[in-house]
Amino acid sequence: QVQLVESGGGLVQAGGSLRLSCAASGRTFSSLVMGWFRQTPGKEREFVTAISWSSGSTHTADSVKGRFTISRDNAKNTVYLQMNSLKPEDTAVYYCAVGRIISMDYRSYDYWGQGTQVTVSS
Repeated sequence: QVQLVESGGGLVQAGGSLRLSCAASGRTFSSLVMGWFRQTPGKEREFVTAISWSSGSTHTADSVKGRFTISRDNAKNTVYLQMNSLKPEDTAVYYCAVGRIISMDYRSYDYWGQGTQVTVSS
């Protein structure tokens, strides 16, 4: 079993920054990937970015490329999502997830956190 706990969401003005954290526990992660997704009411969960725990390779959605950065701290079993130049359309509940391959399909991920709300005001 894997437990994921997100933190760092909140309300920010357009152009501002936030950093989300996802603390993982319950098993070793060296062969896994960590991903961030987001979801707004009535829409499917949208891929944001993901990172390989072992190699550090990443993949990021075009919609946030150049603004959002994923990173990891192996010693703390924690993944971060640094979000800069935020836009109102970035408003969503953000989820971290654990999977076996880097994929943009949320169905490829096995474990999910509870989500954290990010609201960007115009």
